[in-house]
Amino acid sequence: MPTHFSRRSLLRGITAATAVATLATGLTACGGDSDAATTTDAAATGTVTVGQLSNRAAQQAELKVSEVKSISAELPESVRKSGKLVIGVGALPDGFPPLAYVGSDQKTLTGAEPDFGRLVAAVLGLQPELKNSTWENMFVGIDSGKVDVAFSNITDTEERKRKYDFASYRKDNVGFEVLKSSTWNFDGDYENLAGKTVAVDNGTNQEKILLEWQAKLKKEGKKLTVKHFASKNSTYLALTGGKIDAYFAANPGVAYHITQTAKSPNPTRSAGTFSGAGATLQGLIAATTKKDSGIAKPVTDAINHLIKNGQYAKWLAAWNLSNEAVEKAEVNPPGLPLDNS
Repeated sequence: MPTHFSRRSLLRGITAATAVATLATGLTACGGDSDAATTTDAAATGTVTVGQLSNRAAQQAELKVSEVKSISAELPESVRKSGKLVIGVGALPDGFPPLAYVGSDQKTLTGAEPDFGRLVAAVLGLQPELKNSTWENMFVGIDSGKVDVAFSNITDTEERKRKYDFASYRKDNVGFEVLKSSTWNFDGDYENLAGKTVAVDNGTNQEKILLEWQAKLKKEGKKLTVKHFASKNSTYLALTGGKIDAYFAANPGVAYHITQTAKSPNPTRSAGTFSGAGATLQGLIAATTKKDSGIAKPVTDAINHLIKNGQYAKWLAAWNLSNEAVEKAEVNPPGLPLDNS
C-alpha cells in the first residue's frame, strides 16, 4: 500500500476491526511508546510452533525447521557469532491481529509476523530474539544496529530503499468480507461491484481505491454505493443485517475477523483480494534490514527454503493468510514508486 496510507490506515483497518478482541485479550499489556521487554524463545532450533496463544486467530501447528548451513554461512560474521537473530516488531501500543499482538496469556508476543521471524531464524541456525516497540522505534532499532531484521507488515517502497534492504515474503493486499451465505465474489474485476453497497473506513488506502472504482463505474452509467460507519461494530451489524453487501478492508484484518465469526450465527468469508498498490503493481510485504548490512540476502534465501519445503504454506494457512502467498522471495523487488510512496 502507499506509505502515506499503508501503515496508519492498515493499523486503523486492522486494530479498529478487532477493538473488542484487543480489550478482551489485554493487548495494551504491551506498555507505552518505549521498547517492550525483549523476549528470547527458549525452543531449540528444529521445531517452531506457530499460532500459539492466538485467541482463536490461528490453528496451532508445530513445524520442523532445521538450520541450512549453506544459507547461514551467508550471514555477516558478527550475526553468526552472536548466535541470535534480533527481530524487530512494531506492535506497540495496541498490536494488530492477526499479524502481531499480545497473546491470550496477556504477555507473550504472538501473530503471523513474529512466527515467521522465528521460522527464518531456525533456517539460519539462530536463536530468535523479539524486540517489540512502537512503529517508529522499530526503525530506530534497525538504524542503530540493535535490530537485525524487522518482520512487521512493512510495505516495500522505493523511498524506503534509500535506507533499507528488503526480502519480500507476502502480498500486501486489501480484501472484501461478505457473509458466508453470500454468493458474490469480486474476482479481481471492479465491474462486479456494479449495483453493490460496500462499506469502507474513512481515510484508508482501501477507501481511495474504492472511490476510484466508484468514479469509473459512474462514467459507465453504473452505480456503486459506498457507506461509512462510525464504528467497526456498526459496520458488522450492517453486514449481518443485509444493509451492505460487503466490507472492503485490509486483508489481514478480514482474515482475522473471519476466524472470530466462524462459530457465530453469521459467519463471514473472503470474497476476493486486490493489491494494495493498485492495478499496475502487486504490493509486497518485506523483511527489512539496514541497507548494505548483508542480512537481506540470507534472509531471502531462508524464506525461499521455507517456500520450497512447504513450511511457508503451512505458516500462512495457520493464520488464514494463504491468499497472500508469494511464489518466491526476492531481494529488493520493485516497490511502490517514489510518486506513490
